[in-house]
Amino acid sequence: MYKRILVPIDGSETSKRGLDEAVKLAKLAGASIHLVHALDQFVFVGTGETYTADVFGLQKEAGERILGTGKEQVAARGVPVTTYLSEPLPGRVCDVVCDQARESGADLIVLGTHGRRGIGRLLMGSDAEQVLRLSPVPVLLIRA
Repeated sequence: MYKRILVPIDGSETSKRGLDEAVKLAKLAGASIHLVHALDQFVFVGTGETYTADVFGLQKEAGERILGTGKEQVAARGVPVTTYLSEPLPGRVCDVVCDQARESGADLIVLGTHGRRGIGRLLMGSDAEQVLRLSPVPVLLIRA
């Protein structure tokens, strides 16, 4: 059974649903949870604006809050939990998630997905789909 479950969280309702399912599974399996929040530099690409370290500092503070809230929720349910906050480095969120799966020794990734289709998926992309394609371990997708 699973011993270490990696859960990417971003504060969205879909990531909260993914975390909820991961906690249920962790309790059943006696597993721990490793929460990951990736600071996505691509949030700012294409806006034509120049951003200072202050913007990235605010993004980091928000990420720390998201991880703190997630950690409290998991710990309150009696599941061991660790966290990881990435730096806004070049690359994709899916790369951070898959790298963390390898580095943390995760044997499952659980993540929420919006389940977009058609043009919405084309325009918005799909981090969940890329994690699914690149993951070194099984992936459980939780639909919104």
